[in-house]
Amino acid sequence: MSTLTKVLIVLLTIASIFLCGIVVTYVASAVNYKERYDSLSGQYRAAQAREENASSQFNELKNRTDEEKLAMNKQMAGIQQQISSLQAELKQTQIDRDDARRREDSWEAQTKDFAKTVEANNQLRADAEAELKTVTADLIREQSEHQQTSAALLEKMAIIGVLEGKSKQLLEEKTELQSRLDRMLQQYGKLVAEPVPVTAMKEQARVALPAKDIDLKGTITVVDLQNKLAEISIGEADGVREGMRFHATRGDAFVCDVVILDVEPEKAVGWLELLKEGAGNQPRVNDQVSTNL
Repeated sequence: MSTLTKVLIVLLTIASIFLCGIVVTYVASAVNYKERYDSLSGQYRAAQAREENASSQFNELKNRTDEEKLAMNKQMAGIQQQISSLQAELKQTQIDRDDARRREDSWEAQTKDFAKTVEANNQLRADAEAELKTVTADLIREQSEHQQTSAALLEKMAIIGVLEGKSKQLLEEKTELQSRLDRMLQQYGKLVAEPVPVTAMKEQARVALPAKDIDLKGTITVVDLQNKLAEISIGEADGVREGMRFHATRGDAFVCDVVILDVEPEKAVGWLELLKEGAGNQPRVNDQVSTNL
């Protein structure tokens, strides 16, 4: 055999061996690919099933999420409204708080002023009470003095009444005696001379002393029209003496005269003379009195 033929045979043998290996490899690989295909196909179908299940779950989850999102949006809107309402209430509360603080400051200032006013009123009340006590004591003292003066005046008036009664009785006895004496002397043709009085008598009051050179002025403080007596606001300390005559006036009108009967240091009591008829012409408290018209 030629070398070429040997070479061809060798090449053919190598090619056959190589081809057999390829066939064996192909057959082995074909079986493995089928198993792998079946496995991959199953995995693919399982993956599709999982994908569909996941897609269904995703859609369900998405729908539930959308619903929850809508619900959350509604809750958020409600919460936002509540927040807005609370903010408005907070703002109003702050305004009310500021107003309350201003009112508190105002009330505090007013309370301080009221406390000062109360303190001042308490002091004024204490002063008024002290002054009232003083005035009450003076009034009690003056009432006591007035009662004493009235008692003394009544006593003197009683004495004057008794003396007037005695004087009238003596005058009547004198008249009766004079008549008897006249009758007795007429039997003998004689007359009794007219008696000359040593002291001039007045029925109601003594003759007032002239006081034109003294200008004393006062007011009537008490009037007793029943007994025709009056009390004036000036007394011995002002120069008033018993027997002085004061002229009582009201405005420019003459009312009456007051002849002094009893004098005390701060006041005097006198007899009313020259009284006019009519209630409007009678002397009153606060009428002016003076020694000169």
